[in-house]
Amino acid sequence: MPIEKSIACLLATLGASALSMSALAADTLKIGMVLPMSGPFAAYGKQIEHGARLYLQQSGGSFAGRKVELIVKDDTGIAPEISKRAAQELVVKDKVDVLAGFGLTPSALAAAAIATEAKKPMIVMNAAASVITTKSNYILRVSHTLPQITAPIAGWAAKNRIKRVYILVADYGPGHDAEAQFKKTFTAAGGEVIGEVRTPVKNPDFAPFLQKIKDAKPDAVFLFVPPGEQTVTFMKGFAERDLAKNGIRIVATGDLTEEDVLDAVGDNALGIVTSLQYSEVHNSPENKAYTQAYRKAYPKDRPNYMSVSGFDGMQLIARTLDKTGGDASGDTFVAAAKGLAWISPRGPISIDPETRDIVQTIYIRRVEKVAGKLQNVEFDQIANFKDPGKP
Repeated sequence: MPIEKSIACLLATLGASALSMSALAADTLKIGMVLPMSGPFAAYGKQIEHGARLYLQQSGGSFAGRKVELIVKDDTGIAPEISKRAAQELVVKDKVDVLAGFGLTPSALAAAAIATEAKKPMIVMNAAASVITTKSNYILRVSHTLPQITAPIAGWAAKNRIKRVYILVADYGPGHDAEAQFKKTFTAAGGEVIGEVRTPVKNPDFAPFLQKIKDAKPDAVFLFVPPGEQTVTFMKGFAERDLAKNGIRIVATGDLTEEDVLDAVGDNALGIVTSLQYSEVHNSPENKAYTQAYRKAYPKDRPNYMSVSGFDGMQLIARTLDKTGGDASGDTFVAAAKGLAWISPRGPISIDPETRDIVQTIYIRRVEKVAGKLQNVEFDQIANFKDPGKP
């Protein structure tokens, strides 16, 4: 082929590519969020949406030159069929480029097949059963897994004169994960599990379980229930039945004392030790900037770990699109997202290229009063911690 013809072909190709990229940049990026915006878990949706919109606002409303449109659908909480239908509508009717949100595990599991069939990136912003990312190659998670936040508190308990523990968890995937991981880590360190119970996910009556725990006289109870109304109810019952006065401590995953319910729990929470990836008073420049911006945008709410996951979920989308030149097609997006790392308000985080799960620091925290407000004060940490629930 003559050199002139080769140059002409190259210029034509480059021109077509430039036109394609220009068209892509002009195209609105639609992100469909499936969240519990009503019902007992509405606070999850509120916090995740708050964090997502805050990042979008700080980004000027566009990622990689594409204007971003957020479409939020309410799945009401633990209602897999509603979650699946919402994801289908977002893909088929609204033609979203990315699925996101997913406040609870049943929701994420129900939508996984939709992401696979449509080849849409699916960003999990809270749902925490370890198995979720194995259900579709298009799922990436920016929140945590229950084994990831349970192992550190189990190890801490065994090292701090807690020898006998009673386990109480909610009877669904995350609760089962927490139960299994606590037993594994705690018994390996020499601790003993003297009793265990699984409670209903919806509207449990904690009274008989609290009495069983009191009668068993453990050093501590390890607890995981969905944060919100249930944590407030459990803590109230724990205090009314004088379990603390009988020398029984609480160790738990940090959702027990998350900021959205901490004031409602009140001083009964003082001294409780938990493990989680975020605290409102995490000491870093990134978190100070985040909490200041959050309080300005949402003065009636306190930022918590769910809001940070919404913020980081959007940050993951933005950073990935910067790598792909705005291309959000499933395979390209996921390949570019693997291994991404940045500094979050919670600290350094990255996406594990093998599991597509988050790698992050898990902090051991104690509830204390800081300037008259109940806060989770970090006093120890495990850096770069992966989900131990996966091989």
